[in-house]
Amino acid sequence: MSERAVTARVVPDLTGLDKQFDYVVPAELVPHVRVGSIVRVPLGPRRIRAWVIALDPTREVSESTPLKPIASVIGSGPAEDLVALAECAKWRWAGRMRPFLLAASPARVVKRPLQPRRTVRRVPHQPAPAGGVVRIPPAGDVLAVVLAAAERGPLVVCTPEVDGAGLLAAQLRGAGLTVALLPGEWAAAAGGVDVVVGTRNVVWAPCPDLAGVVVLDEHAEALQDERTPTWHARDVAIERARRAEVPCWLVSPVPTLEAIAWAGPSVSRPSRVEERAGWPLIEVVDRTRDDPAVTSLVTRALLDVARDPRQRVVCVLNTKGRARRLVCRACGAKAVCATCGAAVVQDRLGQLVCGRCATRRPVVCQFCGSTRLVGLGAGVARLRDELAAAARRPVVEVSSDAESDAVDTAAPGAILIGTEAVLHRAHDATVVVFLDFDDELLAPRFRAAEEALVLVVRAARLVGGRVGGGRILIQTHVPRHEVIDAVLHADPARLVPSELERRMLLGLPPVRALASVSGAAGGAWLAPHSSGLEVAGPADGRWLVRAVSWTAMADGLQALGPRPVGVRVEVDPRRL
Repeated sequence: MSERAVTARVVPDLTGLDKQFDYVVPAELVPHVRVGSIVRVPLGPRRIRAWVIALDPTREVSESTPLKPIASVIGSGPAEDLVALAECAKWRWAGRMRPFLLAASPARVVKRPLQPRRTVRRVPHQPAPAGGVVRIPPAGDVLAVVLAAAERGPLVVCTPEVDGAGLLAAQLRGAGLTVALLPGEWAAAAGGVDVVVGTRNVVWAPCPDLAGVVVLDEHAEALQDERTPTWHARDVAIERARRAEVPCWLVSPVPTLEAIAWAGPSVSRPSRVEERAGWPLIEVVDRTRDDPAVTSLVTRALLDVARDPRQRVVCVLNTKGRARRLVCRACGAKAVCATCGAAVVQDRLGQLVCGRCATRRPVVCQFCGSTRLVGLGAGVARLRDELAAAARRPVVEVSSDAESDAVDTAAPGAILIGTEAVLHRAHDATVVVFLDFDDELLAPRFRAAEEALVLVVRAARLVGGRVGGGRILIQTHVPRHEVIDAVLHADPARLVPSELERRMLLGLPPVRALASVSGAAGGAWLAPHSSGLEVAGPADGRWLVRAVSWTAMADGLQALGPRPVGVRVEVDPRRL
């Protein structure tokens, strides 16, 4: 005998389990269970937490097809539209659904949302553009952008840093808006406020009557999850806004090619006067004019600022130990790949090899034809002692793995030197010096140019705009690089044509979709790939998978079937 009952399909909150199960909803729990509810269900010998992702009120249940009942309702979870978004994200990033449901759920149990706390009065401001990329200078006012977007109604605002989210929330409250700061104020967000603010996971936050989504510092690496699935807050925000039919604004001093490709003509730019004022003065030290035999990074320009006690100097060198880079002894040019422009190294066979595109060539300077190449370079530890002796000032090394906060214990007037971590840990500076910017410009990563531009933005925010005397010193052997040209003119758009051409040549995002597959069983899993995927490798234990679009990539990876244990898939890998 069979009878009709309400059944629920759930996703268990168990790491590594990629299955969905059906349960009966007891009559007393029917009024409390909805799509997105967090419940407790029996699974094997124990009861576990799970999310309800679908309800069927008319399913027939009989003794021949028994279903266990849901044990209890724990509390509120993601809204139905966010559950559907999680389904889409699972497909897009070839992952499991659990990480997305976790991101969309409260950190603590929430029995019911708080009462709405929206303001009746809106903050008077110029209306924001109807979605797209908003380019502002490093010293630009993001608060003005958010206030303008809030004119449309309830808003979700994503920012890459915890401190930045807290500061923005305080500023918005000071402007008269009600704000929920996630993750702690999830219940208030679910009840309804003017603006929901948080870091990466906030793009999954509840926001009744959503009117728009803002992603600040769209260029920041922190917006992408390094764990699999490697989802990006920017892309989730775009898809959420599309589904809700509301605008999405991507705000950045240096928008990525992915953002520009998505926005098309919808790119808002400040006036040239405003943008130039928001960038510091940039001085380029052309090291091709130096004697190639001189390998020291302590240049005359660096000494001029280092010996001035009025200057608060921060030096950046992303090399901890010793680096070996090749320079032509005859003309002083840096040895780079003729195909993609990345730095090359000499292998055991005596050839020059590019770490980005694997192009090989004989040991010959591509500019003058000389075969006399010399290795040079030093790490932070050696430069610290050399600079201290030359500048006659204390020099303090700052790194991300330091046991104590060297910035707080530094002697007054000390020069700070370190990897890019020093830009995050220094409190202020009047001059930032990139001792060897070629490490960034010529790195064998396909996003090296964009990452170098982001480093300059970080330094620019530390020293401030040119009105306040902010100054950045860049030492390089490639002074005509597109990134150098962009920062000198305070115009990041100058990088786009050459970088897009390079991505087209190498078949990289946003021109083509890219994924990285690693693990011992990766080759066997990829072997029956469909015609929609192009597989290369293995190299360094991983395979590169390309497709004509992200849709083709997602469909192709899904067609391969269940992923074997130990196989890692990174869709749109950040560091490659």
